[in-house]
Amino acid sequence: MSDAVIVDAVRTPVGRRGGALSGIHPADLSAHVLEALVERTGVDPADVDDVMWGCVSQHAEQAGNIARTAILAAGWPESVPGTTITRACGSSQQSLAMAAAAVISGQLDIVVAGGVESMSRVPMGSAAPNGEHQPSTVLDRYGVDRFSQGIGAEMVSRRWDLSRTRLDEYSLRSHELAAAASDAGAFDGQLAPVPGVLEGDEGIRRGGSLESLAKLKTVFDENGVIHAGNASQISDGAGALLVCSSETAAAHGWTPLVRIHTTVVAGDDPVVMLTGPIPATAKALARSGLSIDEIGAFEVNEAFAPVPLAWQIETGAAEKALNPLGGAIAVGHPLGGSGAILATRLAHHMRDNTIRYGLQTMCEAGGMANATIFELIG
Repeated sequence: MSDAVIVDAVRTPVGRRGGALSGIHPADLSAHVLEALVERTGVDPADVDDVMWGCVSQHAEQAGNIARTAILAAGWPESVPGTTITRACGSSQQSLAMAAAAVISGQLDIVVAGGVESMSRVPMGSAAPNGEHQPSTVLDRYGVDRFSQGIGAEMVSRRWDLSRTRLDEYSLRSHELAAAASDAGAFDGQLAPVPGVLEGDEGIRRGGSLESLAKLKTVFDENGVIHAGNASQISDGAGALLVCSSETAAAHGWTPLVRIHTTVVAGDDPVVMLTGPIPATAKALARSGLSIDEIGAFEVNEAFAPVPLAWQIETGAAEKALNPLGGAIAVGHPLGGSGAILATRLAHHMRDNTIRYGLQTMCEAGGMANATIFELIG
C-alpha cells in the first residue's frame, strides 16, 4: 500500500482580530501560503491535482469556494481545481486527512491541503447571522434551547474540577511557551512572513500574571471561570501543506518532513461539545497500535483552557509534551486555518527535535474532533 507524506508545510504568522492581517482578503492570504509552498519546494503548480482548503465561515469574502479563488489569486494555472471543506474548527485538519486518503488510494498524486480564516473580515457566525437555527428535533433530543461552546467550556471545567486559577495558570503557560519559542526562532522555518505587514505571531503577550487575569470578567456565566484570557484569540491566518506519496516525493527529489501515519474523526456529546479530542485520541492510538507514551509531542487546540487540561487528565499524556510551543490562547485560532497551522507547527517541531511520533487533535462544533498522528521520516 502507498503512503502519504508531508513534503513541506508553511503558515502565515497569526494576526489578531483587527490587526496586521485584517487588511488582506482571505483569498490573497491563502494565495500567500500557496506561493510560499511553491518557492520552498519548487513544485510546479500545474502538477497539483487538487487543492483541499478548510474554511468555516463560507460567507461574503470567504464564499464561492475560496479554494478555487485562492488558486486563481496565486496565479496558478486554471487547470488546478480546488474544493472548500468545513468540519467546523477542524476544517483544515480534515482537508489534510482527505488529501492523505486520496494519495494513499492512488486517486491523486500531489495535493495541497490547508485552510484559511479571516475572522476580522468575515466574523464568526456571520454565515448564520440570525443564530444556529437548530431544529426542534435536535434541541428536544438534548433538552436545550441552543448549543454553546462557551457554556460547554464551563461544563468541562466543572466536570474535571478545573478552577479559574488552574485555567489561568495554563493560559499564562501558553503565552510563556509561545514567547520562548518565538524568541528561540522555533517558528522561523515554518513561517511565510507578510513583508511590511506581519513577521511573527501577533497575539503573544508577555509579562502576564494571575492578578491581571483575575480582573477579567467571565463571559458565559457570571459565576463561572471562562473569560477572554483563558480562551483562544479571534484571529486571521492561513496554512498550507504539500502532500504526496513517498514514491512521488523521491521522483521529485523532495525530502519529506513527516509521514501521515493515522487519521481519525470522532463524535461526542454535542452539548458539552469540547470533549471530542478525548475519544478521538483513543481511537487514533487504537488504530495506530501506539501508546500515549510513544507520542513525543501533542498539539491539542486551545479553544478554551479546559480542553487540553481535561484531555491531559483523561489520556495521561506528559505535561512537557503538551503544546510545547504554546497554543491558540497565545497565538490565536483562525478557525478554518487552525488545523493546517497546528499540523505545520507540529511537523516542524518533530523534525527540529527528532521526535518520532506526534499527535494533533482539536475540538469542533457539534461535539466532533479530528486526531492525526504523524511519523518522522529519516
